[in-house]
Amino acid sequence: MKRREFMTLVGGAAASVPFAACAQQAPIPIIGFVSTRSAVDSTRLIAAFKKGLQEEGFSEGKNLSIDYRFADGRLDRLPELAADLVRRSVAVLVTAGGAPSAIAAKAATSTIPIVFVIGGDPVALGLATSLSRPGGNVTGMTIITADLAPKRLGLLRELLPHATTFAVLTNPNTPEGRVQSSSMLSVAQEMGLKLRIIEASDEKGIESAFARLAQDKADALLVGSDPIFLVHREKVIALVAAAAMPTIYQYSDFTTAGGLISYDPDIADAYRQAGGYAGKVLKGALPAELPIQQPTKFELVINLKTAKTLGLEVPPTLLAQADEVIE
Repeated sequence: MKRREFMTLVGGAAASVPFAACAQQAPIPIIGFVSTRSAVDSTRLIAAFKKGLQEEGFSEGKNLSIDYRFADGRLDRLPELAADLVRRSVAVLVTAGGAPSAIAAKAATSTIPIVFVIGGDPVALGLATSLSRPGGNVTGMTIITADLAPKRLGLLRELLPHATTFAVLTNPNTPEGRVQSSSMLSVAQEMGLKLRIIEASDEKGIESAFARLAQDKADALLVGSDPIFLVHREKVIALVAAAAMPTIYQYSDFTTAGGLISYDPDIADAYRQAGGYAGKVLKGALPAELPIQQPTKFELVINLKTAKTLGLEVPPTLLAQADEVIE
């Protein structure tokens, strides 16, 4: 080969290298999503989460990938689910369904940014140093579901003004469940009511709890804030119906499925905000400097069909407060 031909060949090859490099697309970021809930129970919340991402310019399947892990209410699975996502070197780790998933994620990594949606106090749980400046690699949304237990008790008392004995179903194995029990006891005492704490941490425990509930002869029931009860929502509602017990729930998912009444923050909006935070982190924002958000919108839902089945007349004052009435 002549020298001129050789130099032309080398020059052409060298010129093609930058073009090939430019043609290669950079790998899209991966968000790890771990939840205490099941995939079925998470459908509308994931849709809200994706909406928040889209508001920041990210769309799953286009410039973003999401790797999902669901514990299906089995909290003992969370540490390994979180560790598995950390091994994948995800860009952001999003935790859903309460404090247990956030705690598991924080234990799994101190470097990967974490965005949580929880129901308790993130400072008391050791997830953040303050709400305004979380510090570390963790931030997110707290929907304060456990703190709303006294509000739910007041609503149930308004519905049943002559009731004197209430029961609350909680999970003693979660931080939210423990806080809820103590706050409910103090509020019930202030209101001059008797309160029975009934505990369950799995599906079998739920059945045992309702067997005990029949013996306690409570006038009404509050179902606490816990992913276990949400995952087994149909069983809980069926057991409540069999007991003919007026019951207030933590989420509107229960009332739309036949429950009597629910009071909760706009949880879908919290997941939308979490999606927005995850998008901001992907753009370079530091979790330590993103303030932890709290809900500003709350929803009271009443199922009049269920009230009629129970022979209850809902007071007009309570109906006037409702954001949605199911007839």
